[in-house]
Amino acid sequence: MLRNSTTATSEQFEALFNSAAIGIIIVNRAGVIQLANSFSLLQFGYTSEELVGQAIEILIPKSLTKQHEKHRENYHDHNPHSRPMGVGMDLQGCRKDGSVFPVEVSLSIFKRDGGDYVIAFINDITIRKESEDALRGHNEELERKVQERTQSLKAALEKEMELGELKSRFVSMASHQFRTPLSTILSSAYLVGQYKTTEEQTKRDRHIERIISSVNLLTDILNDFLSLGKIEEGKIQVHYADTDVQPFLENVLADMRQLVKPGQTIEFLSEDIGVWPIDTNLMKQILQNLVGNALKFSPEHSKIVVRSKRQDDTLELSIQDEGMGISEADRKQLFQRFFRAANAINVQGTGLGLHIVAKYAELMNGTITCDSTLGKGSTFTLKFNPFEI
Repeated sequence: MLRNSTTATSEQFEALFNSAAIGIIIVNRAGVIQLANSFSLLQFGYTSEELVGQAIEILIPKSLTKQHEKHRENYHDHNPHSRPMGVGMDLQGCRKDGSVFPVEVSLSIFKRDGGDYVIAFINDITIRKESEDALRGHNEELERKVQERTQSLKAALEKEMELGELKSRFVSMASHQFRTPLSTILSSAYLVGQYKTTEEQTKRDRHIERIISSVNLLTDILNDFLSLGKIEEGKIQVHYADTDVQPFLENVLADMRQLVKPGQTIEFLSEDIGVWPIDTNLMKQILQNLVGNALKFSPEHSKIVVRSKRQDDTLELSIQDEGMGISEADRKQLFQRFFRAANAINVQGTGLGLHIVAKYAELMNGTITCDSTLGKGSTFTLKFNPFEI
């Protein structure tokens, strides 16, 4: 134990020791507390009689006692000197009532009467830690908001770029697809007016047919736009009905056979599927679009094969043609809005049909895929999962 002194220096030390606004504890080499100033007693909730003579580990959480003993021994064994304690670590003190609080500790060593003593300066940093945690939380929240804002701006930019690309595609498509039929209508209407005699009726009929064909084409284009608008606005409602699939498909294909080119045939191969819940209107539009494309992109004297079957509890339809085919690069974008394959630019179309088909299939709990080889044709496959009515 340190000896009490009655000298002026001792009195000054005691006054400074007990009036310091920081906890000060002096321990011997064995880690036994020799002195504790008033501030440290308030920090830890002990009286001087309760604390002096106890091991310093009494002021440390029990879970850290063994670890602290090793650190203390290492400190004395390896060149002890004045330094902050636990640099880079979160230190904790333990009050008499068992509550734990964050501390900052600095160590200073001195010798007296042949013994080694350590002075520990202990600062309760609870308020600072709370401020740091609050600031860290504020920074994390700010960072989260910045990230969210960045993602939002990125999404808005991507959306704007997508809309710009769609606008460009639309303008390019519309300028071509509308100009051709309108020019045909204008020229044919003019020529019809030039044929005055009965003998010229055949010529009039030919131009009237061109006008009707062009009007029908414009109607199809507008219908595509109307369908796209309804899809984008979520206004397409699916109305399922138990349907005998095979005769339904046969009726649709019977109508499509009126559109074949010279020598083209539509072959229907079907298993006995029986009744399946479908939206007959959407299914009819899907089939008309895909078979219509097969006829349009296939040459004369070619065959289009439509197959239907049940496969692993799914309804599967496929449309196979012998047309120009689609490149691998184009197949990746085939179902996007306004997309036209490179080898289809000179063929009438809006670039919306396959996008609409894919959306209709999705609404009916189905998927569509395309397998194609340039110059050898394409096969579109639809798979519909069952739906409980």
